[in-house]
Amino acid sequence: VQLQASGGGMVQTGGSLRLSCKTSGFTFRNYIMSWHRQTPGKQREVVASITTGGNKKYADSVKGRFTITRDNAENTVYLQMNSLEREDTAVYYCAGGPSTVQFNYWGQGTEVTVSS
Repeated sequence: VQLQASGGGMVQTGGSLRLSCKTSGFTFRNYIMSWHRQTPGKQREVVASITTGGNKKYADSVKGRFTITRDNAENTVYLQMNSLEREDTAVYYCAGGPSTVQFNYWGQGTEVTVSS
C-alpha cells in the first residue's frame, strides 16, 4: 500500500495550493479518504474527508476555503486550499479508511508553509 502526497510548498497569505495524494495497493473507491494536518506540539487533526459516495466534511477552520475531491479512476484524492492563512501552516497527510474515524493507510506528509 502506498499513498504519495505532493503539492505542498511555501505560499503567501491569501494564496492557494493544491495537494494531491496518489494511492496504490488497495481498492481506493471503497475507502473514505481524508486529509489531516499536524503542527509541532499539537495533535493531528482532520481537515477534510470524502466518502465513497462523494459526501464531504470539513473542519470548521477550513470551511469555505478548502475543497476535497477524489478521482476514483486515478486513485487520487485532492485538497484545493484557497485563501490560505498562517494558521494553515502544517504538515498535511492523506489517509484512507473504512470510516471517518478509522484510518488504515497513511501517506508520508507534505509540508505547507504560509507566510505573511
